[in-house]
Amino acid sequence: QTKRYKKPKDTFIINTSVLVTRKKTSIKMAPPSSRTSLYSMCLSLAVLSHIATSFSFVPRSFDRSQRAFVESPPRRSSVMMAAENDPKRVVVIGNGMVGQRFMENLLKHDADKSKCIISTFCEEPRAAYNRVKLTSYFETLDPSSLSMTSEFDEEGRTPWYEENNVELLLNDKAVAMDTEAKTVTGASGKTIPYDVAVFATGSFPFVPPIPGRNRPGVFVYRTIEDLEAMLKYAKENNVKSAAVIGGGLLGLEAAKAVADMNATSHIIEFAPILMCRQIDQGGHNALVTKIEDMGLKVHCGARTESFVGTDGTTDDESDAPVAALRFSNEDWDDLPVQMVVVSCGIKPRDELARDAGIALGERGGVVVDEQLRTSASSVYAIGEIALYNNFIYGLIAPGYDMAKVCSQTVAAEELGINLDLDQEPAFTGADLSTKLKLLGCDVASFGENQPKPDDEDVTELVWNDPINNIYRKLIFNKAGTKLRGGILVGDAGDYTLLHRLSTQDGGLPENIAALLPPPSAQGAPAVSDEVPSDPSAQICSCNDVSRGTIEEAIVNLGIDKATLPAVKKCTEAGTGCGGCEPLVKSILKQQLESLGGSLSNSMCEHFSMSRPELMALVRTDADPSSVDSFEKILAKHGHGDGCEICKPAVASILASLVNGVIIDEGRDALQDTNDRSMANMQRGGSYSVVPRVPGGELTPEQLIVMGEVAKKYNLYTKITGAQRIDLFGAAK
Repeated sequence: QTKRYKKPKDTFIINTSVLVTRKKTSIKMAPPSSRTSLYSMCLSLAVLSHIATSFSFVPRSFDRSQRAFVESPPRRSSVMMAAENDPKRVVVIGNGMVGQRFMENLLKHDADKSKCIISTFCEEPRAAYNRVKLTSYFETLDPSSLSMTSEFDEEGRTPWYEENNVELLLNDKAVAMDTEAKTVTGASGKTIPYDVAVFATGSFPFVPPIPGRNRPGVFVYRTIEDLEAMLKYAKENNVKSAAVIGGGLLGLEAAKAVADMNATSHIIEFAPILMCRQIDQGGHNALVTKIEDMGLKVHCGARTESFVGTDGTTDDESDAPVAALRFSNEDWDDLPVQMVVVSCGIKPRDELARDAGIALGERGGVVVDEQLRTSASSVYAIGEIALYNNFIYGLIAPGYDMAKVCSQTVAAEELGINLDLDQEPAFTGADLSTKLKLLGCDVASFGENQPKPDDEDVTELVWNDPINNIYRKLIFNKAGTKLRGGILVGDAGDYTLLHRLSTQDGGLPENIAALLPPPSAQGAPAVSDEVPSDPSAQICSCNDVSRGTIEEAIVNLGIDKATLPAVKKCTEAGTGCGGCEPLVKSILKQQLESLGGSLSNSMCEHFSMSRPELMALVRTDADPSSVDSFEKILAKHGHGDGCEICKPAVASILASLVNGVIIDEGRDALQDTNDRSMANMQRGGSYSVVPRVPGGELTPEQLIVMGEVAKKYNLYTKITGAQRIDLFGAAK
């Protein structure tokens, strides 16, 4: 049939021949007339497109032998083939540690970068960095020291993204997602279409609804910007005392950050013990003693009622800076503080997924299956936003496991890459065993560290050393043939061995009690020497790196290039929580020696020697007056300006050899705050003094002298958990 579409000054004719059957329709276009312009051809295509959406079409041709139209074999147009062969767009929402690991894994599968193009939204002003080591930011105040790739430039970017053709959208939070149109829109207004989307938005700090939580001086502990804001506030407001709300892993890290600001740190925990998910009462006692010996204060069972302002108000209306914590505990006084850091848990950042109609758990988190798929087509979730089997995994190791499984699934199912896997990749949960150094104290837990009260197949062996603040509990089955789990506080030197024994059947010594004493009590080597010799033994649990992988990397690097940073970069061992770094260093040392080399033991970048070697040089110097100060030793045996590593080391050398007063002749500047004062700094500018008691033995005369000193200077005196005498309230 022929239709005329009249337009001013011109008439376009579209001639179509349409064959309509009962269920199917075929179309044959007549050649355009001489009057047909380019516009008419485009309009013809538009009309055909409209008809095509209204009918079901099958290509037909005229069969002369049958004198009828018949179905033609389907043909794939060159346009369709080009679209199918084009790289697919993968959008990663969130540029944290887990999101970064996913991109790195996916690019390894797509080695020639022909299957996908990656875009990632990053709402922070710099690319991915290591949040697990956030506290170490105070050591350098350099964000690049935490970077997951390389040094940041002025814009907060690193070369990795450009080198791998990854579009990094800095300072651009993803605010909208359309799962039907398959698009993600950022706060900047930029909309990116996707073939595959991966949620890696992580979590945000949970802030309890405590009145006064919006006051100046109340912070959360999550990003570099949080730390910088805390540092600025502490300096401008002369903060001497601060409270940390939360006594879990994050809370203790935040307490360390506050202590590094030279402020008295109060740890406020609602539960009766610290780290209640990892340790028990015995572990708590050892940990608290260690923490309080460092000058921090622990308040467990605390029910915080409000944050009191400098104007005395306790509501949310006042903008007065925080001045104290008020508790609902009976007979508890207000705790004067000038700053509060909230670090008492996390909540998954699932608001974008919720708005997009993606299924969430009852208490938050994006529901995923074993391949990390969500309820939306071609949309995945990994890390602290992913809810698998009704559980949110807040540790970095499970997050990396998710990134690995998700990258394999996306590569195989979405990009069509043959990975030659024996079985379908799956995330089926994770081992929550962990080993950390919190406030200088080893804390580790593994396996079933807290069996249920009604579990009858339990035998516990406990080591409790309150003098050295070491607590260990090993949990076996009744028969003593299986190590089910354990808690290690104060000395976790054999954690790797014990963790491995808990994950395998058998292998226990005939006398299982031999596993209980800590290595320090057995005269065993330090933790760095407790390295499994089995090449398949796991060294880094965060990145699942074995000893064999590390050894192979060292051989490939060669003696000259095999340094600790190079090995960590090649294998990714030690780049997560950092707990395995001593093991990696020991393997490097052993492997280099087997290759005929040796591991550099430089004290720091300013001295190319170890502390014992430097001490030997100073002791044997023919002119003692040429090495009787830090400046002279640095000029003679080192270079640069010195750092927080070499200054205290040289100070201790001078104290041993020169035997001068440590606060005279400029030597006080080499000391840490407590060493410089020969006391422990407390809140309000006072100090506590713990006299040395060799062997723990005191004569009556010595006790009398301590009492007289305490009486003269009005010092509060108590016996510590380590059975030492502590004198509080000494003025500077």
